[in-house]
Amino acid sequence: MKNKILAISVLIVVGINPAIAERDQGPGLGIPVTDDLLKQWDTSIFPDGEGLPMGSGHVTDGEEIYNTQCVSCHAPGGIGSALGDQLAGAQMSLTSDFPEQTIGSYWPYATTLFDIIRRSMPMTAPGSLSDDEVYAVTAYLLYLNNLIDKDQVINQETLPDVKMPNENGFINIYETERIKE
Repeated sequence: MKNKILAISVLIVVGINPAIAERDQGPGLGIPVTDDLLKQWDTSIFPDGEGLPMGSGHVTDGEEIYNTQCVSCHAPGGIGSALGDQLAGAQMSLTSDFPEQTIGSYWPYATTLFDIIRRSMPMTAPGSLSDDEVYAVTAYLLYLNNLIDKDQVINQETLPDVKMPNENGFINIYETERIKE
């Protein structure tokens, strides 16, 4: 009986020990990550515009896309609804009793807007918009927040130049002289 218990114990240990198991074996979940797949997922956009793709968009095209892809959650003019955040139309400052955190009042960088739209919108089909469509929706939302003119073209060169009103409203943890102990 002791030998049977010992044999079963050895089999159990060998069977579940990741150091002994073959490296190619796994739980059968997911897919192997290839270099091409990794490049497809590596879509980070930085505040200075690094990582922005080629392409461009206009406010008028963005309004059309917004009205077909975004309005059901964020309402006409980006005023927000129970399904989606308010994106534009803030009437009060962030220091008021009832601050409204919209793209124009809260966000520090315009490039973040492009990044979020590209990765996660529309909610029903994240990542389905082309880069030109993302630039166009970005342009429309910047226009709704009175940050660009209606005829301005937004692309990888002009988007990082859009100055957001709250750009200095965040503390950069890497700038140690701004952090008071």
